[in-house]
Amino acid sequence: MKNIHGMIKDIQLDTHLSLEEIPDLDLYMDQVIQLFERKFAGTKRNEEEKVLTKTMINNYAKGKLFFPIQNKRYTKDHVILISMIYQMKGSLSIQDVKQTLGQLNEKVVDESISVKELYKKYIHLLEANHAIFEETVGKHTEQTTEAVEELEDKASDYLEQLLLIASFTMMSNFYRKAAEKLVDHMQEIESQNEEGRVEE
Repeated sequence: MKNIHGMIKDIQLDTHLSLEEIPDLDLYMDQVIQLFERKFAGTKRNEEEKVLTKTMINNYAKGKLFFPIQNKRYTKDHVILISMIYQMKGSLSIQDVKQTLGQLNEKVVDESISVKELYKKYIHLLEANHAIFEETVGKHTEQTTEAVEELEDKASDYLEQLLLIASFTMMSNFYRKAAEKLVDHMQEIESQNEEGRVEE
């Protein structure tokens, strides 16, 4: 497929909020939404799609995906956590995201970890994973082209797109299931720790 790499660039998968782009001053909800809309506008599938809404943020707050806000304002740490939620919710359920971020929220509140330092590592991995993804897309495209050439079908362009979509969704499912398994393991460890505390 000739233009697959152009398509990949169009979806701007390397887009992320840097620490420098997140204000040190606390923000109201509307300001948080504006920050995300400005940054991720180019990643939307269409104009109707919303990056972040008041309902989403309220649901994250009610679901305790991030620690409580004070005076209707969101700190830099809140915005970092919302950014991580934004990335995770594309693959995981809200309950799984809550499980994943639960201990982090506790550590942020008791100041036993710097979420800003963790976020730097997170961004580093995001950038590294983007490079790996581009390389992997190239391999998938080559394999798909070879497979379709063997079919000798006149509708080769369509078949190539079909198989490439199937490959991408297959890989997405592999990674999602692996992530879900890690979430389950995390939950098992927490349950065992809680049982140990009760027995004491």
